[in-house]
Amino acid sequence: MLRSPVSPINPAAPAATRKDMQQTATPTPEPTPPFHAGHAPLLMALLVFALTLLVTFAAWSSAQRSAEAQLREAFDYRTRDMDYAIGRRLLVYEQVLRGVRGYLRGSVDLSRAEFADYYEVLRLEQSFPGLEALAIAAAIPPGALAAHEARVRAEGFPDYRVHPGADGQPRTAISHIQPFNARNLRAFGYDMYSEPVRRAAMAAARDSGQAALSGKVVLVQEGGASLDAGFLMYLPVYRSGRDVDTVEERRAALVGWVYAPFRMNDLLRGVGGITAPQLDVEIYDGDHMAPGALLYRSPGAGRAAAPRFATVTRMTMAGRTWTVRMASSASLEATLDHDRPQMVAVTGVVLGFLVSLVVWLLAGSRRRALQLAQAMTFELRESHGRIAADQRRFRTILETAYDGFVAVDREGRITDWNAQATHIFGMDAAHAIGSPAELLLPEEKRVAFRTAFDALARGGAGAVAGALAGPPTETEVLHASGRRVPVELAVALLPPGDGAGATVFVRDITPRREAEARELQRQQRLDEARQALARAQKLEAVGKLTGGVAHDFNNILHIISANVQLMLRAEGPPSRKRLHNVLDAVERGAKLVGQLLAFARRQPLHPSVVDVAQLLERSDSLLQRAAGDDIVLERSAAPDLWPTLVDPNQLEHVLLNLVINARDAMEGNGRIALRLANLTVGAGASQLEGEPAPGDYVVISVADDGHGMPPEVMEHAFEPFFTTKPEGKGTGLGLSMAHGFVRQSGGQIRLDSTPGAGTTVTIYLPRHVAPVVPALAEPNIGAHPWP
Repeated sequence: MLRSPVSPINPAAPAATRKDMQQTATPTPEPTPPFHAGHAPLLMALLVFALTLLVTFAAWSSAQRSAEAQLREAFDYRTRDMDYAIGRRLLVYEQVLRGVRGYLRGSVDLSRAEFADYYEVLRLEQSFPGLEALAIAAAIPPGALAAHEARVRAEGFPDYRVHPGADGQPRTAISHIQPFNARNLRAFGYDMYSEPVRRAAMAAARDSGQAALSGKVVLVQEGGASLDAGFLMYLPVYRSGRDVDTVEERRAALVGWVYAPFRMNDLLRGVGGITAPQLDVEIYDGDHMAPGALLYRSPGAGRAAAPRFATVTRMTMAGRTWTVRMASSASLEATLDHDRPQMVAVTGVVLGFLVSLVVWLLAGSRRRALQLAQAMTFELRESHGRIAADQRRFRTILETAYDGFVAVDREGRITDWNAQATHIFGMDAAHAIGSPAELLLPEEKRVAFRTAFDALARGGAGAVAGALAGPPTETEVLHASGRRVPVELAVALLPPGDGAGATVFVRDITPRREAEARELQRQQRLDEARQALARAQKLEAVGKLTGGVAHDFNNILHIISANVQLMLRAEGPPSRKRLHNVLDAVERGAKLVGQLLAFARRQPLHPSVVDVAQLLERSDSLLQRAAGDDIVLERSAAPDLWPTLVDPNQLEHVLLNLVINARDAMEGNGRIALRLANLTVGAGASQLEGEPAPGDYVVISVADDGHGMPPEVMEHAFEPFFTTKPEGKGTGLGLSMAHGFVRQSGGQIRLDSTPGAGTTVTIYLPRHVAPVVPALAEPNIGAHPWP
């Protein structure tokens, strides 16, 4: 029988079944027979065990003390080595500075190329990590600052200056520094004598003639980007041939200093060597371990756990005292030999236990053996009961599972079958178990299944894992009646140690397929309804357009007819007033046709290259008269506004119409803003309704602070003959004409409005790259604006 995977117990399982499972899973333990044995063997064994524990503890303590002593010796050796390494490294750096001083021969006036060649010969960056640079600080005599700066600027450094300087103090300048990179360039020209810590070290070196270390500083090379601690080593350079026996003679003969800046972190990385990870080091400037004097702290020095060993030493180098605190690191303490004490302890405990066990067994072997046999028998009986209860529980879970379960051996025959599998395949367990599993599949899939299980029978589980096991897949199986059932299969291969084969969970997805078909039909009907609604909306728009055109043309024809009839009835020549009325009606009809052509984007345009800012400037008086005296008309334009290719007269009419609409929305009192700007729309911009395509545009916006429009009005704002004005105040073709003109000109128009906050109409006209033609037709001041 193959083992089946465990699934959650179905809460709908019969109560009687659950009760039987609970009773079987917790069998009543059999009482252990009382143990009537004498206490003498046990007491003797305990006494022997206690004695061995005492001996073991003594041996363990000795081994532990020995390991501690070895670790202490290693710590002392490493601290001495670290002290020696730091002192030795600084002495080496002092010798490097002495070599530079000898190379200078009592003068700091040498070319930078010569100093760079000398630095290259030393190859310091390979042999001495932590040494940031070699540099020369020249002492500038009083009154020679300007000459010094002029000389360096003449050498190819026009921005050179000595900085920062301090009032009342001698002036110095870093005139040579190598390597001359971007980092060290920050120190070029720096007056170190202006900073107190550096000045103290420079003065000490000058007066003593020996090397001097500075206190804690932040190097100029950091440029404010880092606050890492550092220090400098100075060595004075005296003029050749001068006496330097006294302090006064040394001060008089001083021409400058050679010095080297150091970052403390870089120096300790180069000094530490293999001992660095085993010590937690803290270095303080001076005799006290104050937080502000901290020069260096290794990464592990701030750990919460107290170190096992620690020592504090003071080092005096080049006239400067450092307080060095070294403690054992976690890595060094990890080398403490725990194995030997543990081995002693474990060996002593095991030997003591074995000796005690032998004493106890020899004293009461028969009784203990009998008790052990009884306990083992009881455990075997209890284990057998648990196994039987688990098997019944697994079977109940499988029988009440929502999915069908089929287990197949390595020969491809069915070995397990649950009730849901009977429902899916129409075959009960008696007929299914022992039958070939391929009979459950359609004819065209049986060969592939048989081939895979033949390979499994030959031991090729890895080869068929991809063909059988994997994520759930949808397929079809065969019902006993011959119909095909759509199912979802989840196949898992069993390990060879469990008898091989596979387990299959089968889920009938017929309801899912039916629901998907119903959803597809619903979507199709919804699409058909949307298409019908779009057709109805188009017919409604055409109907509104036809009705509006018929209404306006009927009014025009009525005017013409009335005037003609009056002229026919009148005696004498026709009245000129009547003829003018007829002519006005004809012009209104022509204008209505022009508006319809603009809306349909069929009107004849006469485009030219237009500077919209100039067009607005010429039309300023016309727009102000159209807006009225109570309206504030504001204009603003980008200084480098692009030209555009449009019909200037039509554009002027569009702007005039938008100003009139804004005036009517504010009821004659408010503010209208006309703004001109350039806009570049990138290739990745969203293509929403009203948004321009990628490219360059001239943007014209007309904004008012009127009462605004609600969303339901905005939806119809560009429709022909749609208007919210009272009867006789407009035809409803203004915005639709503007929309048609802008789209015919290759642009885009957008309407933004909020009730109570005003309306903004934005026009996007494509940029024209040819030069602007200044000659434009003068605007027709007497033309009637579109309503």
